[in-house]
Amino acid sequence: MFDSLSERLDGIFQKLRGQGRLDEKNIQEGLREIRLALLEADVNYKVVKDFIEKVKEKALGQEVLKSLTPGQQIVKIVHEELIELLGGEARELSLVGSPTVIMLVGLQGSGKTTTAAKLARYLKSIRKKPYLVPADVYRPAAIEQLTKLAKEVDVPCFQSHSDMDPVDIAKQAVESAKLSLLDVVIIDTAGRLHIDEQLMNELINIKKAVSPHEILLVADAMTGQDAVNIASSFNEKLDITGVILTKLEGDARGGAALSICSITGKPIKFVGVGEKLDDLEIFHPDRVASRILGMGDVLTLIEKAQQTFGEEDVEDLEEKFLEAKFDLEDFRNQLRKIKKLGSLEGIMKLIPGMGKIREQIKQASMPEKELKKVEAIINSMTKEERKNPKIINTSRKERIAKGSGTTIQDVNKLLKNFEQMKKMIKKVAGVSKKKGALPRLPNIPGIGNPFGGDEAIGGVPKSFYTKKKKVRRKKKKKRKRKK
Repeated sequence: MFDSLSERLDGIFQKLRGQGRLDEKNIQEGLREIRLALLEADVNYKVVKDFIEKVKEKALGQEVLKSLTPGQQIVKIVHEELIELLGGEARELSLVGSPTVIMLVGLQGSGKTTTAAKLARYLKSIRKKPYLVPADVYRPAAIEQLTKLAKEVDVPCFQSHSDMDPVDIAKQAVESAKLSLLDVVIIDTAGRLHIDEQLMNELINIKKAVSPHEILLVADAMTGQDAVNIASSFNEKLDITGVILTKLEGDARGGAALSICSITGKPIKFVGVGEKLDDLEIFHPDRVASRILGMGDVLTLIEKAQQTFGEEDVEDLEEKFLEAKFDLEDFRNQLRKIKKLGSLEGIMKLIPGMGKIREQIKQASMPEKELKKVEAIINSMTKEERKNPKIINTSRKERIAKGSGTTIQDVNKLLKNFEQMKKMIKKVAGVSKKKGALPRLPNIPGIGNPFGGDEAIGGVPKSFYTKKKKVRRKKKKKRKRKK
């Protein structure tokens, strides 16, 4: 979402850094370009005006003007002000009460029902017992949709009907949650295509009936400035406690995210970053500000990796390495987990300094294609062949190649690389057993280097091993000379 803004700001900062010493004129020109970049990103003009004034006040201070690196100082100031603009710090849900009542509000089409299920999944992951409540009795199939999503995330769902009153649904659901000892009640309320008096009165009545601890506005980030106006209207009538921005993975310009906190005074608590039920992230202003300025977001990447690669899975793999029992079935499972982390381009956005070479990588053959090809070949094998690739003969290789839409050469290359990787694992396992240490498998082993150059063995470039061999040869020659 913030790609175009990031590119613009990066270009502005490059100019400022290149000028060495800065004066008031240079800074004024830079701030003018930053203001234009923010306005083009659909940030509210009042927010932009206040933001530029704050940055200007700090940037024209003697500390910056006399600094040896004034360009970097201005980047630091912009970074700090962006964090403040986005809310300052991450805000957690107020999980108090027995049960905690969370009311989701918003316009029709903003993604309330799916967000309710995503939120339930998140709460379940932190060991809470959520209860989904479909209170939208007007939209066709809204109740059925949430009931189905509740089954997918494996949480209970209140059995409401389209002929029931939404206020009665909310009351009965809270009582039912108390009896069932459930922690959190998530009420999915009705929406409209636009804000009207009937909608607001109904939401106000639900609020009076169940006294929710959290009233979260679900707003579509793709609507830009409209999302800010919608948030202001709901906040005025209901006094919302926070916002969940959906569709943040889209190609909108990001103005809603940068304006909504400042205009409403209410924090963004979560963001939807995809269509899957696990695509809901806690909103961290400092991390988003770092992404906007091309500084990456390592903490989010680490959290994703920890969620994808569980400790039990890692321990199971380590045991297989020590016994040299790692097979193509295990390899395929690892590939699928790597894909869960997201696309390479998405991962690179989270790594500091990698944003600038993303365009170059787009020109090269993308690793995703290589991973898909490898997985397709493994999928075309039988279970026995995945367990023991040595039984695959020429005719089977032809069938596997046809079934996976690849060539025999691709199949041979995978099998050869996998065998080389297994030999390496045996050597490493042997050393580890002696030293009492457990080896760790590289994330993408044995598929070859997708960017060209050295072919990889077990995720390590071949040149790494050839250098070691050269060192050994030199040592042997020295020994012979001494003798």
